[in-house]
Amino acid sequence: MSDQVFALPDVGEGLTEAEIVRWRVAPGDTIAVNDPIVDIETAKAVVELPSPFAGIVAALLVDEGQIVEVGAPILSVSDQGESQSARTPVLIGYGVMEDRVHVEGHGDSSHSTRATPAISSPPAAAQPTDGRNAQRVLAKPPVRALARELGVDITRIAPTGPYGDVTREDIHRAATNPASELREWSLTPGVNDHSRNSDEPGERVAVRGVQRSMAAAMVASASSAVAVSVWKDVDVSGTIAAVARLREQTGLRVTALTIAALAVVQAVRRTPIVNATWHDTAEGAEIERHAGVQLGIAVAGPRGLVVPKIADADRLDVNGMAVALAHLTTKAREDRITPADSLGATITITNIGVFDVDGGTPVLPPGQAAILATGRIIDRPWAIEGGLAVRPVMQLSLTFDHRIVDGQQGATFLSDVASFLAAPGVPLA
Repeated sequence: MSDQVFALPDVGEGLTEAEIVRWRVAPGDTIAVNDPIVDIETAKAVVELPSPFAGIVAALLVDEGQIVEVGAPILSVSDQGESQSARTPVLIGYGVMEDRVHVEGHGDSSHSTRATPAISSPPAAAQPTDGRNAQRVLAKPPVRALARELGVDITRIAPTGPYGDVTREDIHRAATNPASELREWSLTPGVNDHSRNSDEPGERVAVRGVQRSMAAAMVASASSAVAVSVWKDVDVSGTIAAVARLREQTGLRVTALTIAALAVVQAVRRTPIVNATWHDTAEGAEIERHAGVQLGIAVAGPRGLVVPKIADADRLDVNGMAVALAHLTTKAREDRITPADSLGATITITNIGVFDVDGGTPVLPPGQAAILATGRIIDRPWAIEGGLAVRPVMQLSLTFDHRIVDGQQGATFLSDVASFLAAPGVPLA
């Protein structure tokens, strides 16, 4: 009998590596074709991989937390036929329980199967968090990431999910209850605690996944593109009125970002060079002007900043843009962005106003000629026909690659975006 080896596949166009987040199987487990076997984290998303083979898991060839190149062997499966032990189907996104139960008809308790998850109560006393405890808890990888981000000990939470799993709501409830003992950070000294030894080293966290990809992309951008930033304030009274009118007439979740996305698409038509890519070839440099607008939208998700795209944004009316934006941002915030969602953007919008800031100098995503930052909308004095009035004002910041876009083109594009936001020409579909 021979073993079949499963190599890490390319789960997205051009991806070269991924991190092994969590194994869902162990040596000796019986698996069928399409059973989930491992969660991996690429530069774009957490992805669950199914098994292409049926048989018995012979060996896990890489450890959790290890970064593996595409094409490297990660699992071997023996074709010894079906196991004598029963196997509970894996709950996709959660994995299986570590506990074992006795199988009826066998005297030896070593013949076992996975136990059905059951809702449990939190331990009476605080227990140290370790890898084993965390692994026994049923929770999706994004929920685990949220717990780490909020400083919540996931092993001490009473799960409320339908399968005995810890949910996002459980994490938020534990993190927002001031009297809760579930907040891990509340048990540790704060940064202003002077009893701490000043020579004590700080915590070091491995840079992986989205953050690792983002850091590499920013370094690549800074070392290649010639970035220039310009900015402009705009009275967005017209945008606010259009948002209210469109929400009432369409019933859709139209926002200022919806109008900004339409403004970018409209401005690209007059200055198409901002929707381009620089290529260095053996014959010399080339500039590719893209036929369509693949609009990247920067979103802060559970694992960090992601930039999924709205495909063919130049073909969408206001209704289509509103629906696409709502769908994309929901997927990003729920950590359901796939690698395909994040590939191929040609120009990007980053809405930094949601973080209560006015403006900034966004860094160009590699391969793009321009990125627009929209700031918060805030009431400010505004000169109107020689007098002053209070108006809702937004600051726009545009960073562009000066190898591709010259100053006049960048200024024209930004002015066109501002003009659209000031007086949106948004017909209904």
